[in-house]
Amino acid sequence: MQIDLQKPMAIDSVIYRNHPVPYTRDGNVYMLNFTGKIADQETPTVIIYFSGKPREAVRAPWDGGWIWTKDDLGRPWMSVACQGLGASVWYPCKDHQSDEPDKGASLTMIIPDTLVGVANGRNIENKSIGNGLTSTTWEVINPINNYNLIPYIGKYVHWGEAFKCEKGKLDCDYWVLDYELKKAKVQFEQVPKMLKCFEYWFGPYPFYEDGYKLVQSPYLGMEHQSAVAYGNGFKNGYLGSDLSRSGWGLKWDYILIHESGHEWFGNNITTKDIADMWVHEGFTNYSETIYTHCEFGLEAGNEYEIGLRKSIANDKPIIGHYNVNNEGIGDMYYKGSALVHTIRQLVNDDERFRTLLRNMNQLFWHKTVTTQDVELYFNKKTGINFTKIFDQYLRTTQIPVLEYKVNVDGIEYRWTNCVKGFDMKLRLTNGGWIAPTEVWQSIQLTADEISKFDADPNFYITTKKIK
Repeated sequence: MQIDLQKPMAIDSVIYRNHPVPYTRDGNVYMLNFTGKIADQETPTVIIYFSGKPREAVRAPWDGGWIWTKDDLGRPWMSVACQGLGASVWYPCKDHQSDEPDKGASLTMIIPDTLVGVANGRNIENKSIGNGLTSTTWEVINPINNYNLIPYIGKYVHWGEAFKCEKGKLDCDYWVLDYELKKAKVQFEQVPKMLKCFEYWFGPYPFYEDGYKLVQSPYLGMEHQSAVAYGNGFKNGYLGSDLSRSGWGLKWDYILIHESGHEWFGNNITTKDIADMWVHEGFTNYSETIYTHCEFGLEAGNEYEIGLRKSIANDKPIIGHYNVNNEGIGDMYYKGSALVHTIRQLVNDDERFRTLLRNMNQLFWHKTVTTQDVELYFNKKTGINFTKIFDQYLRTTQIPVLEYKVNVDGIEYRWTNCVKGFDMKLRLTNGGWIAPTEVWQSIQLTADEISKFDADPNFYITTKKIK
């Protein structure tokens, strides 16, 4: 069996059935060599002893590892952030996104009794062990990504509330540094609005049994399942700025909304390979648009979404290389979101689109998926063939160009800068539709209609008038 643990950490011994298991090491990979067979109904237990000082993060959460810092009052404050880098940076595990523990996980921290330890799920045990130390154990019972299992240790205080949501009572808990309590209580008033919006659009919160938590972290944020890391300074926007430059991004807390959106896309629906992480980030980025729509209306959501496109680099395709732990590039956020928004336009029915998102979370409930799974889902459920559209936006850097030219009777048009066979339909600003292909087509229009001819800006394309 392969077990991963990154240097400078090291496995000291492995015990199975009260006997040591021989193993070999190749870099960060250990191969455990078992003898004998496991009975069909047996649930074997393997105990791994390991030691060492784990890698320290240089710029968390982007450069992962342990964070050892102090709060503003000089007291110890620590946590971990390891998405992409992998949980094996601090504990031995089968470090692959396709492999989640089916029945959850537990995490025990032994800490000074002057501090508080918080982790995923529910606190199931606290006990004093002497010498000024406390043992605290937290447990999740749902499947969880390895990189989501995270300790937080600091001078935390807590308050909680419960909301009546789609599946009944949902426990919501908040853990912040003691001197931040007043600001936090005001800022986290956005939580019930977020939950109401996301459950309406995406379906029930996926981890009722483990509850929902926001935990103040010594870094910007991360989607740690049922214990979302929050470090946005208790202010709206992204560290106080609007990533969309539309104005709407300053009306809500980016980290609170975005990282909570990952509970549905990333934690509930997880990609088997991080090369497909656009599924996590594209749909979650779109949850920001959905929240803006919920709070301020459809046009506000559209303006926010369109504003994000200014940050798309289009330097590489957003799907990475498979089977080599390569997660692709940052365009998976904004360009992935632009693809989801384009799908919404082609569905052309928001109630139907909402049902698609809800059914998607139901079909892939607590499962791992591929891009192909998502593509086939939309093809089957909509009756629209999205294959070329997925190819265009995920596997190339080309943005489709609608070329058009004016003649005496109307407009001629076609797609260029596109994959072979690209035939995406397009809504015009007047509400009408055209069905361009790579071959010139024409439409008869009046002089007034010709003067107003333009594509609906909600489609992520460019237009070019040809003389």
